[in-house]
Amino acid sequence: MDLQDQLKNLFPDHKPEKVETPEEQEDQLWMQDEPIICKYEKRKGKPITILEGYTGADEDFKKLAKELKTKLSVGGSFKNDAIIIQGDYRNQIMNILKEKGFKVKRVGG
Repeated sequence: MDLQDQLKNLFPDHKPEKVETPEEQEDQLWMQDEPIICKYEKRKGKPITILEGYTGADEDFKKLAKELKTKLSVGGSFKNDAIIIQGDYRNQIMNILKEKGFKVKRVGG
């Protein structure tokens, strides 16, 4: 008999509350009213996708950058309050952000 069973025997009327784990709390990002700007540029002849306009904390934006880079399996960086992704991935990035609940605005091209 494990601890959960013992506790149920001692307190049969108790309903356990759902406690958020630290991983679930980390997944929650600041949602904003203004759209995130998704634009396309070429730097030194190479295409890049730039995301700007996030008003939340820098740590949240860095987590979002890391998640996008791993989902798309591409390189990129976080500089000057903007996420820079190597390659033209505007459509995929916009779909991922819309699934998360962000508003996204496509700029340029």
